[in-house]
Amino acid sequence: MEKASSQECPYPGCFFCVMKEGNPSKRRSCILKFFRDLPSQDDDGQVLPISGLWNTAMAHPNDPEFIDLGIFECMSALIWKGLKNRRWLSHDQNIYIPYYAAHIIGSYTMNMEEFAERAVEAGVIPPLVELLRGRLTWVEQRVAVRALGHLATYPSTFASVANHGEILELAVQLGMSSLEIVYSHFYQYPDRRLSYHCDLLTRGMGGVEMESRKAEEWASQLQCWSLQLINCFAFKPEFLPALCNKPEFLVSLPVMWGGLVNENSPAGIGLLRTICQHKLGRGPVSSCSGMMEALCNIARSSDDWQYMAIECLLWLLQDPSTSHKVVDKVVPTLVDLAEITNLGDHKKLGDSIVSVLQECSGSMGNRSRELIEETVNSRQRLKWEKSMPKEDLHIKQAAALVVKLEGNSLFSSGDIAGAAEKYSEALSLCPMRSKKERVVLYSNRAQCHLLLQQPLVAISDATRALSLHNPVNRHAKSLWRRAQAYDMLGLAKESLLDAILFINECSQSNDPDLSMRQNKVPDYAERLVKKQMRAAWLFKEAALKHGGVHRKGEEREVYGNESDDSEWETASESDIGDDGRDHMGLDDEEEEEEVEGHGEKWKNREKSSDKNEKTSAKGMRHGYSIKLAEEEM
Repeated sequence: MEKASSQECPYPGCFFCVMKEGNPSKRRSCILKFFRDLPSQDDDGQVLPISGLWNTAMAHPNDPEFIDLGIFECMSALIWKGLKNRRWLSHDQNIYIPYYAAHIIGSYTMNMEEFAERAVEAGVIPPLVELLRGRLTWVEQRVAVRALGHLATYPSTFASVANHGEILELAVQLGMSSLEIVYSHFYQYPDRRLSYHCDLLTRGMGGVEMESRKAEEWASQLQCWSLQLINCFAFKPEFLPALCNKPEFLVSLPVMWGGLVNENSPAGIGLLRTICQHKLGRGPVSSCSGMMEALCNIARSSDDWQYMAIECLLWLLQDPSTSHKVVDKVVPTLVDLAEITNLGDHKKLGDSIVSVLQECSGSMGNRSRELIEETVNSRQRLKWEKSMPKEDLHIKQAAALVVKLEGNSLFSSGDIAGAAEKYSEALSLCPMRSKKERVVLYSNRAQCHLLLQQPLVAISDATRALSLHNPVNRHAKSLWRRAQAYDMLGLAKESLLDAILFINECSQSNDPDLSMRQNKVPDYAERLVKKQMRAAWLFKEAALKHGGVHRKGEEREVYGNESDDSEWETASESDIGDDGRDHMGLDDEEEEEEVEGHGEKWKNREKSSDKNEKTSAKGMRHGYSIKLAEEEM
């Protein structure tokens, strides 16, 4: 054994042996020679050192050692070799090398501008552009667009990227077609998948299902990284006309999102925000059919990038050249969001919204002006309340509670419209600073609008409740009600995000009824999430266009045929009792407890939101509770 371990490596210049060299000077000269000679060699096993370099680049992207020794020149030459010499590419495992080479370039350029400059000097852009064209396959396109996106990020290297005029057009085409490409070239035919694609996706550790899941993730990344590259161009006014002259592309941006597999990317809404920052971009955006509705839906959602949609709406409303086009749709949405305090790192967002609304109110129609006046008057009420005696505030709060209980009674007796009116009256009486109470009133009224088949108004009230809540977008019942309303409108993504957050709130609940269960997640919420995940599936459009997934020896599986919608009905389809009016009474004991100790009750409710959303034979049909939770009624 000792003799075997002391033998020298049979491969002269072996990269792994070079890396073990203890003499720094010798090690440096050997690595330099390795990078210089590797592209001209045709030996077997070249993929092994390249994969080792890939691991090193991922683990230590800021280490300058290989940069100084010519790694960029080496990777560029290897990509060119794969593009020009198909015989070499198909030999041994060389098919992996262009992918690894482009990935290494992207890893070393993602953090350091100095490294990006060295990469450009080494000539990496032309071979990356060829990969971006699709000269090989979509997996190489993915790492090429990633690397080019990093190079375009830095001021000192952007011009070199932009000098290749086709890059922007290629990125736009890839952003629009990436999901279809991955679906039709990989996902749809499991038996035809290239083995090296499967190995790269799963590292040889998974079967068909794992490959499919990873393919969805990579397809999302391919699209999001394309949008990131385009975003670098969108910051430059001289490139905006080229983007804005593509209405088909612009109108598709709101539906381009990272999905649940790539939630850290702002994707389409991030690019729209960049475009809307400039006057040149706002005009075309405001003219796109359906764009305002899409932006308003994102702004009134629990999307992580909600604030970006809000900023787009504010800029479009402030611009005199676009305000008249968007005011009717934008103002109601912004009014619903006017009481947001902080949204992530964005402080006093509601104050900014109210300020813009007041600034622009002079040029609006009567309805928009009325909405803004109501918002401003509410702010004025809050100021007056600060100088009111506490006794008077308590009287107002007690009066609001009495009216709310009257609304509860009407709701229990089946008078849904009457209950909604009572909740509106209670809101007019309730002190503005009693935010928890107002959250409940808005949320209860949203439930009334759901049962009255008024999803748009339900979304408005649920959004107001979620904006008031602390933290924002975390009031469980309002999330659930808005999820149902979005479902009634066929807005799967928005419904899905709200339903997932609702489940998250349920899982953190201290409710004894929920904690007694092994699974705290309500069954009806699980069903809605499954339904919306199918409807919002990243490959849905591609599957509808190209057909379902084909498996050897099986009949063709067409997307959507496996739907279990029979287990789930929207509020508009549900036939609950006598038009949804039976069995909606409140528990008298719970109601009395709320009357006697309503102050403490409001406080406790915030700690355990959505505690009493329970299913029952009388109160549930296919997962929908027709009964408002007792403490919120």
